[in-house]
Amino acid sequence: MRLSAVVVISTLCLQMLAVFAADVPSELQRWMQPQHWVRDTDGPIVELGQSGEFDDTHIFAPCVAWLDDRYFLWYSGSTGSVAERVFDLGLATSKDGRTFTKYPESPVFRFGDGRHSILTATLLRSPDGAVLREGGRLRMWFSSTHFSDGTGHHALYETNSLDGVTWAAPSKPLLDGVYAPTILKEGDEYRMWYTDVSSSPWVMKLAVSSDGRQWRVHPEPLLKPEADWERSRLFYPAVLKADGVYLMWYGSYWSERPNTTAIGLAVSVDGKRWIRNPHNPVLRPDPDRPWESHYTTSQSVIRNADGSFRIWYASRKQPPFVNKYFAINMATWRGPASE
Repeated sequence: MRLSAVVVISTLCLQMLAVFAADVPSELQRWMQPQHWVRDTDGPIVELGQSGEFDDTHIFAPCVAWLDDRYFLWYSGSTGSVAERVFDLGLATSKDGRTFTKYPESPVFRFGDGRHSILTATLLRSPDGAVLREGGRLRMWFSSTHFSDGTGHHALYETNSLDGVTWAAPSKPLLDGVYAPTILKEGDEYRMWYTDVSSSPWVMKLAVSSDGRQWRVHPEPLLKPEADWERSRLFYPAVLKADGVYLMWYGSYWSERPNTTAIGLAVSVDGKRWIRNPHNPVLRPDPDRPWESHYTTSQSVIRNADGSFRIWYASRKQPPFVNKYFAINMATWRGPASE
C-alpha cells in the first residue's frame, strides 16, 4: 500500500473517532480507550477436576469476591456429555487471586433434584462491586435450567449463606428467561442486568426490585448483537460502577473467528443507555495459549484499591468441544489512566 493511501485511511479513522467522541458524554470518554489486559499466569488458575469428580468435564462462570482476607471463587462444574450435563457449584480460594486451591468438600451447593443446574452465580454487591451482606448473610442469585429436557427454559433463583460454603435450599423461581445476572444494590433499589434468553437473539435487559425477589423488567433491551464484531448473541454482563460511571463487560460470539467468543465493554451514565467501546472486543482468545484459544467469557470483574481491574473468565480449547468450558483464567488491566 502506498504511503499516501495509508495517510488517507489514517485520517479517515481519526475523523470517524472524532465524530464518535463528540456523541459520547464527557464523563464516559475516558472509558472509550483501548484496554490492554495482561495475562500474567503460565496456565489456568482453576482446572478441570480429576476423573470422577463433579467438575471433571465442564467448568465455567467464576464468581469472585474478596471475603475474610482472601478471594473466594465460586464456579459451575459438571461431568458427563454436553447434552446430559448438570452443573453444581464449586469453590476455590486464594490469598492473591492467582493461585487457587479447590475447597476439598466441593461441590458446596447443588440444586437438589439431580436435573437442574446451578449456573452463572452472582452475589449481592454495592455499586463499586464490593460484596454486601444482609442480616449477616451473603445473598446469591443464579440461573438454572434442565439441559436434557430440551426446552431451553432458564429461570432466576436465590440462595444465601453465612460463610460462603453452606448454602440454603434454592428459592422458588423468581423470574423467567434470566441468564448470567449481575445484581447491585443502590440505596433501597436492587438493579439486575442480565441476558434475556427467552427468545432469539439473546439480548441484555435490566430489572429492578425493592427486595431482590419481586422483579420489574424494563421492556426494551439495553443491548442487542448489532456491532460488527458481535454475532448471534450477547451474554454474561458483568457490571460495576467506577468513578460515577457504569461499566459492563459482556460477551458475544466473535465474527472475526469461527467458534470463538470475546469480551467487549459498554459504558453508561444511568445504567440504561449504553455506549460500546469503539475498540471492542477488549479481551480476545489467545491462540498461543491452548487452554484459552477459543472462548473467553462468563467473566467476573473486580476493581482494586489502586484503580486497576482484575477479570476472571472461563475458556475453551480448540474443537472438538468435548468440554463446554475447559478452564478458568485471570488477567489484569491498569485502568483508563494508564492508556
